[in-house]
Amino acid sequence: MNLFHRCFLSTALLACASAPLFAQPAGPLGSLERLQPGRSMRSSSSDKWDWRNGNSDNRQIAPGETLVIADLEGPGRIQHIWNTLATEEQGASRLLVVRMYWDGEQEPSVEAPLGDFFVIGHGVNRPMESLPVMVSSEGRSRNCYWPMPFRKSAKVTITNEGKLPVGAFYYYVDWQKLPSLPEETPYFHAQYRQEYPTTEGQDYLIADIEGRGHYVGTVLNVRQRAGGWFGEGDDFFYIDGEEIPSIQGTGTEDYFCDAWGFREFDGPYYGVPIFDHYQPKGLITAYRWHVADPVSFEKSLRMEIEHKGAAFDEEGELRSGYEPRVEDFASVAYWYQLEPHKPFPAFPKAEDRLYRDFKNRFESELYVSSARVSRGDLSAQEGGQWSNNAQLFWRPPVADQSLELPLLIRESGSYKLTLVMSQSWDYGKFEVLLDGESQGEPVDLYSKSLASKKHFLPPLTLEEGEHTLTLRNVGKSDESGGYFLGIDMVIATQAE
Repeated sequence: MNLFHRCFLSTALLACASAPLFAQPAGPLGSLERLQPGRSMRSSSSDKWDWRNGNSDNRQIAPGETLVIADLEGPGRIQHIWNTLATEEQGASRLLVVRMYWDGEQEPSVEAPLGDFFVIGHGVNRPMESLPVMVSSEGRSRNCYWPMPFRKSAKVTITNEGKLPVGAFYYYVDWQKLPSLPEETPYFHAQYRQEYPTTEGQDYLIADIEGRGHYVGTVLNVRQRAGGWFGEGDDFFYIDGEEIPSIQGTGTEDYFCDAWGFREFDGPYYGVPIFDHYQPKGLITAYRWHVADPVSFEKSLRMEIEHKGAAFDEEGELRSGYEPRVEDFASVAYWYQLEPHKPFPAFPKAEDRLYRDFKNRFESELYVSSARVSRGDLSAQEGGQWSNNAQLFWRPPVADQSLELPLLIRESGSYKLTLVMSQSWDYGKFEVLLDGESQGEPVDLYSKSLASKKHFLPPLTLEEGEHTLTLRNVGKSDESGGYFLGIDMVIATQAE
């Protein structure tokens, strides 16, 4: 995020959150020549035992444990939250939950999985850049700049609902202690919802709010259950109890300010940081910030979106471009309102927030010692662009070489296997075999730059026990500088 974005946010979002403390500046830097009220403060994971010479600048979070990262006395305003973490648990960003409580309330005003609150859901890490939220370090460094005012107190917690410990959680909560707040200052809220799968014929509910305030943003994380375009669904805002929404959309990508489908990009107000090209089991993440156009309400607001799009016949031919579809939807709604707020529904359980695929994910880099290669170096290559921050990297010196990986299936049944592989300028072409049987045409892993590619195998019936996945190098494209292979993980999805 550049300096213009940072400075613009300090004025634009502050105007949304509360009445201004001084006249609006002439430009994004215009407020910097004015003295700022209050005192700058920080709650952080710095070494509290030896602040001068120590380096124990993180906290551990055991399974089931809640870490309080801010316990503040008001009046004040949180201005920035940053965090990063280290854990070996897959899907950790969906298993950690952030909650925020204002003025001693017993029920949270913010409740969402950590990753989803910072835009990137699905339990994966991915960078993105926008005005109020920025994620860097290949998805490992999370920042938000939503202004969060409070009168009496503020408490921010992180709960580990996973099965493995968080070995290190680093954080800053930067805030301003203020002499007072304007009387009608609204409070920041964020709520997570999910439906796996969505209900056919019923719009997906994103926000159901009671009170007075304004709506400022939506994050939608979608996992498609079928291929093709999923996003013909319109958005609807029902304001103050109306039966016919006064704000009606024209399509999912239109609500997220794009057009003619999705593509991967980031922007100050809207973006699509994850886009798997409408594949079955493909992941999509889109965000839309109503910073410049907040949706105001006096009594209530209900925000919904349809889930309609392409439909196919039994032969896989396109039957229609506009029919109800069933997908896996998860969302976060962001808004400001005067308290009290409507109590949130029961939060989904940890195991229900992860897709079933997570139960049959094989991190390839963990198989360095058990994998077998005919020739070439084999190693675990680190990098934030891969799940678990690593991949299995193989460097065969010539073509016609093989890599064998053990694949343990715990329950007999019908499966779809997905290979999450890397593409780069020196990668080769590989035939995929399972138990010695070829699984289709070879996949070309050449790309001008490092990228991720999902390779889908045809449906398979697998018996319980160990199977052998083989990747055989059959050459390389003319542009490629080598025969190398990078494989991030193997996902075995059991038929539902």
